[in-house]
Amino acid sequence: MREALQLCAHFVCLLCKSTVGEALHLVHLPAKSNVAENSPPGTTVHAFSVNLSASLSPVIPGFPQIINSSPLTEAFRVNWLSGTDFQVVTTGKERLDFEAGPNIFDLQIYVRDDVGVTDLQVLTVQVTDVNEPPQFQGNLAKGQDLYIVEGASPGFIDQVEAFDPEDTSRNIPLSYFLTSPSKSFGLSANGTLFSTTEFDFEAGHSSYHLVVEVRDSQGLRASTVLRVTIVNINDEPPRFTSPTRVYVIPEELGLGTIVANITAEDPDDKGFTNFLFYSLTTVNHYFMIDQLTGTIQVVHRLDRDAGELRQNPAISLEVLVKDRPSGGQESRMQITFVVEDINDTPAACTKFTFSVMVSERAARGTLLLDLNKFCFDADSEAPNNQFNFTAPSGMGSSGRFSQDPAGSGKIVLVGDLDYENPSNLAAGNQYSVITQVQDVAPPYYKNNIYIYILTSPENEFPLVFDRLSYVFNVSELRPARTRVGQVQATDGDLPSRSVVYSISSGGASRQYPNVFWINPQTGELQLVTKVDHETIPIYILRIQATNGEDTSSVTVTVNILEENDEKPICTPNSYFLAVPVDLKVGTNIQNFKLMCTDLDSSPWSFRYSIGAGNINSHFTFSPNAGSNVTRLLLATRFDYAGGLDKIWDYKLLVYITDDNLLSGRRTAEALVETGTVTLSISVVPHPTTTVTTTRKPRVIYQILRKNVYSPSAWYVPFVITLGSILFLGLLVSLIILLTKAIYRHCPCKTGKWGMRESFEFLHLPGRCIFFPLVTGAIYEFNSKTGARRWKDPLTQLPKRKESSRLGAAWSGATSGKDSGPLRGTNKERDGLSGQAQAEEAGLGSRDQDGKLSTPKNRNPAPMSRAFPKPHPEK
Repeated sequence: MREALQLCAHFVCLLCKSTVGEALHLVHLPAKSNVAENSPPGTTVHAFSVNLSASLSPVIPGFPQIINSSPLTEAFRVNWLSGTDFQVVTTGKERLDFEAGPNIFDLQIYVRDDVGVTDLQVLTVQVTDVNEPPQFQGNLAKGQDLYIVEGASPGFIDQVEAFDPEDTSRNIPLSYFLTSPSKSFGLSANGTLFSTTEFDFEAGHSSYHLVVEVRDSQGLRASTVLRVTIVNINDEPPRFTSPTRVYVIPEELGLGTIVANITAEDPDDKGFTNFLFYSLTTVNHYFMIDQLTGTIQVVHRLDRDAGELRQNPAISLEVLVKDRPSGGQESRMQITFVVEDINDTPAACTKFTFSVMVSERAARGTLLLDLNKFCFDADSEAPNNQFNFTAPSGMGSSGRFSQDPAGSGKIVLVGDLDYENPSNLAAGNQYSVITQVQDVAPPYYKNNIYIYILTSPENEFPLVFDRLSYVFNVSELRPARTRVGQVQATDGDLPSRSVVYSISSGGASRQYPNVFWINPQTGELQLVTKVDHETIPIYILRIQATNGEDTSSVTVTVNILEENDEKPICTPNSYFLAVPVDLKVGTNIQNFKLMCTDLDSSPWSFRYSIGAGNINSHFTFSPNAGSNVTRLLLATRFDYAGGLDKIWDYKLLVYITDDNLLSGRRTAEALVETGTVTLSISVVPHPTTTVTTTRKPRVIYQILRKNVYSPSAWYVPFVITLGSILFLGLLVSLIILLTKAIYRHCPCKTGKWGMRESFEFLHLPGRCIFFPLVTGAIYEFNSKTGARRWKDPLTQLPKRKESSRLGAAWSGATSGKDSGPLRGTNKERDGLSGQAQAEEAGLGSRDQDGKLSTPKNRNPAPMSRAFPKPHPEK
């Protein structure tokens, strides 16, 4: 509303600005006009015209127009008629209602030409009252649908209501009635609709069309339509229409095959069987019914020959039909399916391949196999479950096997199965027999049966060695795994069996329980270790052979051939001798002799020789061959003086060979063994002889002791390290505590320019007196209270006696001379008041208000004065 007033004021201002004398104005306005309520769109309300200005400037297109209204409305607009004639008409956008809406509208009509001349006038529109017919409210105005359940008792259905627009207080009653009377319905004068009978949907009365009319007191009327629908309820059970109750079906039908079609109808809904729901109440796993169509299908294999169907081929089911999924009306019907047997299973056997072992001595007519014990037909009824066998055939079976009686499946022996028979050997003593098991009813299913008959050999011949005994020779020099010989045992039975050889006894020595090993498959005898003729020259073994059925033994003699494989052994094997330098040639040195033995050589086969170390051939053995005992002799004298000999210690390697009895040709072919002896000889110089050669060095034993760390003493370095760390920490703590104590008892003052002055101090009981070496002023510090202040040297000079008592500390500050009087005495310093002590606690003193004073309030004389001149010594 505020915006509308602002717009109106704007146009008023435009009118005020118009030039005086311009004649553009609206004719027949302002004015008042009437319009009836509920007028349709385009109804003329008021006609007017525009008087143009003297310049005849045309009106701008779109003008005149309604720019504002009170109250606001869109129910009116301005229409152009012709030239400068216009009219105000209704728009139909808003309903003009005398009773409910505003009755008077003030329309502001505004016009403007091309030169900007405007005019604004007001048209007042009065809405007049018109007598209106009654009206139905809500859905009744367009017609209403009513639903009545069939079987409902006669009585109230609905209350029809209308109103009179002229009667706003609704005090004038309206009259209601049916335009076409009905036997089934009635309408009271106050609009109550009721039924007069009980409705039956199945009787054909499903809907009714009623016209209700209402009138006011002046005879104006209105009508509406009531559509009454009778609602069908489920009050009748369904009825089965399929007559079949027993269905005969063959077995092995495919899954999904339809075997029955159950139909039913619902009297409540004739012709619409899709609304019926079918189900099987009997628990089964063979059939399933379609819930909507009622068709029964196979969902599981129907095998007449197995399971419960083999005993009882009839399957009884109960079919339930309902007219809704849950609740409602239902009916039940019993049906039976009889499953018929068909010849769908061929004759079968527990196995179709048989292996029969028959002794080679089996007599003719022996029953080898009865196939009836293994074959069967799974069909449940005859002749579908009957079968027979065809005549046997196969490679090598002719003349040896037959079926007696024919078709019975009994296989008997009719020929010879001797294993060593050449004809049977040609067949490999294995025979293949083929027969067939077949149904006696169509479609004559067949299955092949394969029978393999094997001849079992009998033990008819003993196991014997090819010799009565064996003698083998082997050299004692042969190494382990050497082949000694081979034994062989055979059996005349066929097929040939593998023979296993073993040593049952013999073949042991002192060091080894088994000197020989025999190959269990080949019978080859081998050495497990070297043998020694000197220990055991002959071994007698007992060899056993077995083929799983027979066992046989034979004696084997093994002769160990002697060979020269032992080295000569002499006593002593090593020796130390001392020889005087002047010993005569041919002398037996210290009566030394060698005594040698050889297990495989005679005492006359030894030969002695000296190898490396016999420099200048000073030593020899006698005899040097042909004896097992020999002596060491000096062959040539020593000559140290002449320079021939230079060494005093000799190490001789003596060789003892057992080839003395062999000729030169035999020596090249025969085995020769050599033993060794080591002799250490030291030449002892004559006592009077000056030895110019280097003396024999002494052996000095130096014992080196080291402190070697043992892993078991791991705690030693750990304890040492831990103790060192603790000691170092204690030392640092003590230094820190000492430093703090020094600064706490004897603090230093910082100079004016931030430099710390150097002090000499005197320590008195309870206080320290500091002497700055730069300024010469005296600084007093109370070590008990922590108060400190500068001393004034001009007042309260101390006594000379006190000065001398301070000692070296005072003289150090004044270089041994008197520095003038001090301020106050010790007694005076000790008697400082609490206020003075508080002033001494800081660098400045405090005033009467307790505030800290500045340093310039302090007497600067002690800071600037020089040291007093020293007094001359007397």
